[in-house]
Amino acid sequence: MSASVALTTNDVQNLTAELAELRHQIAQIRDDFTENNNAFFMCSMALIIFLMQCGFAFLEAGAVRSKNTTNILIKNLLDSCIAVIGYWAIGWALAYGPASDSTWGLFFGYSQFFLADMTNYPKFFFQYVFAATSATIVSGAVAERCEFANYITYCSVISSIIYPILTHWGWSEQGWMYIGINNGDINTKYTDFAGSGVVHLCGGTISFIAAYMMGPRIGRFPKAGEEESIEIKGHSVPFAALGGFILMFGFLAFNGGSMADIVKPGEGNIVALAMINTILCGAFAALVYLLIHYATNGKWTLLLTINACLAGMVSSCAGCNKMMPWASAFTGSGAGLMYLGLSELMLKLKIDDPLDAFAVHAGGGFWGLFAVCVIAEDGIAYSIVHVINGESRRLIAQAFAQLGWNMVCALAIIVWSTITMVPVFMILKKLKKLRVPPEIETKGLDIYKHGEAAYPLHAYGHGWDEFEHVKENSGNRKLSQNAEVSLEELAAAYDRRTSLAPAAFEKRYSVYHNPTFYEHPEHHRDAKVKKTHKKAKAKRAESIPEDNESMKTDDLYLSAPTTAVPKSTAWMA
Repeated sequence: MSASVALTTNDVQNLTAELAELRHQIAQIRDDFTENNNAFFMCSMALIIFLMQCGFAFLEAGAVRSKNTTNILIKNLLDSCIAVIGYWAIGWALAYGPASDSTWGLFFGYSQFFLADMTNYPKFFFQYVFAATSATIVSGAVAERCEFANYITYCSVISSIIYPILTHWGWSEQGWMYIGINNGDINTKYTDFAGSGVVHLCGGTISFIAAYMMGPRIGRFPKAGEEESIEIKGHSVPFAALGGFILMFGFLAFNGGSMADIVKPGEGNIVALAMINTILCGAFAALVYLLIHYATNGKWTLLLTINACLAGMVSSCAGCNKMMPWASAFTGSGAGLMYLGLSELMLKLKIDDPLDAFAVHAGGGFWGLFAVCVIAEDGIAYSIVHVINGESRRLIAQAFAQLGWNMVCALAIIVWSTITMVPVFMILKKLKKLRVPPEIETKGLDIYKHGEAAYPLHAYGHGWDEFEHVKENSGNRKLSQNAEVSLEELAAAYDRRTSLAPAAFEKRYSVYHNPTFYEHPEHHRDAKVKKTHKKAKAKRAESIPEDNESMKTDDLYLSAPTTAVPKSTAWMA
């Protein structure tokens, strides 16, 4: 027997309501999952991009002389600190704060200051690390001569005003660059996926202005009217190389993370495509530059190849999400040539840019804005192919209109960066806060400005050979009070501006007091034996009559300096 259950109208209504509630809960779970996954994706990418600050720090520290290492590192630290405060207080509101007035909204936002009534925290964090990147680009261009107050000022202005307004123009739905031109068949919008323009072209332009107004480092271009320049080498190639590798790693997240979403179908592939194009562009730029440099100079340069690779990655930012991988050959190779040309131009103009920030970021950024309109899937090259295959000529008109609009936007970025920063630098120059005095620049900024040498002389163990046994068979030692070479003399002799001791420096000093010598413990016993040998030789020489010069043979460790080392130059350490 089977029992039949009759459903009443109320039962049907209850089941329908429960089913609707279940559907609502499933939709809510799906929305929460999408939101949380996108937030996690953006925050994860932002953390990797934040690591680029470490890359910039190592790259710049390796490219400057050791007497300015602490100075360049603290500036990179303050970059992150100043940028987050400025972007939190003002920057976010100018960039993405909703504007009720449609006219003013074309140029800047004016709400959500101090993140009031704002809940999109993942986007804020992601955009903050972009703002910090734009500001830290300038640090390399003014290295070794920038007044500390100048650095704090321009870093605040870039991260709080200049970069946020540019991102409003190009990335906010209310911005005039984003809206573009809609005229019948022509529909253009600013095309810059990850910031070739608003981040790198902006930072590179300000780098040029700062380097030009600040002037070259002392000794870089010594004689007016001469084409020859003197290269001032950094103190650590390994540091610079490490920084370059960290930046290459960070660029993968910089471009891939700009997708912002990761859960919709196909978005994962776009992220992967962006990363592939990024590394391909860097590779082509590096190889093109390296081959040209070897053909013209006969050297396989490391540091300049790193810069060329970074220029290629900068150029990929604009269109890495919409270029086929083969198009990276065009974009990257062009970026390598652009870097080569602009770095040579800076030398011709006698503008001192120690890190080639202008050539890398402005050159790579501008080329990226151009290349994406030529070689992307909706660019000029594809449009010509489509027209040849019989499609409408309007495609070519649209592609050229897009190129023209991107060039207008690039010009706007350059003009905005210039008209805002030139007055700032002029005021600082008037207040004598633009550049450090020549004496401080010559002696180094680390000790005078920060009281912390990156490589303190005391840390090397100088004077180890001056220790003497208190008594026989005792491990206790005391330091002789009559050390033959004071730390001041040592600092003057071991010139920190270069990696080599001066030519007039006698061998006795180079053996006993070269810091790198004392990094090897196996030499310590030899040093003490030679000191004992020296004392015995000196005592024997005193007993020889003065007229018997033939018996006074020169000894490597007895010879004294021909000229005294002035203690006033001890600041060079």
